[in-house]
Amino acid sequence: MKHIIAGFVAGAALLQNPAIAGDWSGYVSGQLRAFFEDPADPRQHNTYLSAAAEPRYYESWQGGDQSFDTRLFYRVDQHDDNRTHGDIREMSWTGVYDTFETTVGISKVFWGVAETQHIVDIINQTDLVENIDGEDKLGQPMVKLSTVRDWGIVDFFVLPFFRERTFPGPEGRPRPEVVVDTDSDAIYDFEAGQNHIDLAVRYSHYIGEWEFGLSYFSGIDRLPSDFIPNRFDPTGQPASVVPVYSLINQAGIDGQVFFGDWTWKLEAINKEYRSGVRKGSHTFQSVVGFEYTWVGFTGGASDLGFVVEYHYSDGNKRETIFDNDLATALRFVLNDAQSTEVLAGFTTDADTRTIAGFIEASRRFGQNWLLEAELRTFSGTEEDRPLFSFRFDNFLQVDLAYYY
Repeated sequence: MKHIIAGFVAGAALLQNPAIAGDWSGYVSGQLRAFFEDPADPRQHNTYLSAAAEPRYYESWQGGDQSFDTRLFYRVDQHDDNRTHGDIREMSWTGVYDTFETTVGISKVFWGVAETQHIVDIINQTDLVENIDGEDKLGQPMVKLSTVRDWGIVDFFVLPFFRERTFPGPEGRPRPEVVVDTDSDAIYDFEAGQNHIDLAVRYSHYIGEWEFGLSYFSGIDRLPSDFIPNRFDPTGQPASVVPVYSLINQAGIDGQVFFGDWTWKLEAINKEYRSGVRKGSHTFQSVVGFEYTWVGFTGGASDLGFVVEYHYSDGNKRETIFDNDLATALRFVLNDAQSTEVLAGFTTDADTRTIAGFIEASRRFGQNWLLEAELRTFSGTEEDRPLFSFRFDNFLQVDLAYYY
């Protein structure tokens, strides 16, 4: 946290410099999350209202070779104290030189090509209280050095401070049946703890219609390796748990190839645990699939995409829903002035026949308003599997945001 505070102070000093006057932008939004069934835990609720804001300040100079970018985020939730939270999503300086580029500060980096899960994406921690899809990320303190050559792009990362994953509180919904206690200190099964310095490197390139990336990460796994009970109910069952974080080495590959209207995609990782009770063990995960786009399927400007992805993991089945699963979806893009899009599909577990369905839709109104709606359903859930906690948590979420 001290690195985040230092970055905020440095950024505030820049903003007060009269020689620098950049551009302000961002959004404010209101959100309704409504559940169709009563919760499993009486502390939870059927409806949740929240509001969020993300202002952005951006300034560049020396013809764009130097820039400063900051994004601050804050959400207030009606019931869940853990979801009422703030974060520095971005507060970084970037310098571009002849053959290399460097970024210093708090930033976000995305790796991956798949639609339904990004297993290679490990630089930033997941902000799980924002959405269970794992797409929202916390800002990560980093020093990044990139070099661009004819033979590809190489990115080097030094990550000096670990961000713990956010989890919903007792009143939050959806959440695991057993509350993850984020007020107590997390457990690190190695000496350096949260101050461990992580390292990463990625090589990316394209050859004709082929795009690919090779990555290697050595540091603290962004996903807890275990959860340890720290409170018990009167029956002796765990009432809350604390996360355990371990050191890993992760090698990854991601790529896609374009054949006309077809796009074939692959992500795969091999993770080796370097500390704790799992030290020396390995897990392998992969996502492979395709997206076919039917351009102008109505005879006009609209496109229809067919998405199919298969997920495999040889790890613990209690840790991931993506161990032997098939995801299928349709993507409707109207290509109109309002940028109307709809993505609808479901993920089916081949072992348990559990089905997780989703519909995501968005549409702009005028120049400044964006309406987003999301429906998530869970059926056929089984005990001792991650989705069992969500068996009563089918919900609709609606966001209305004003961009300035």
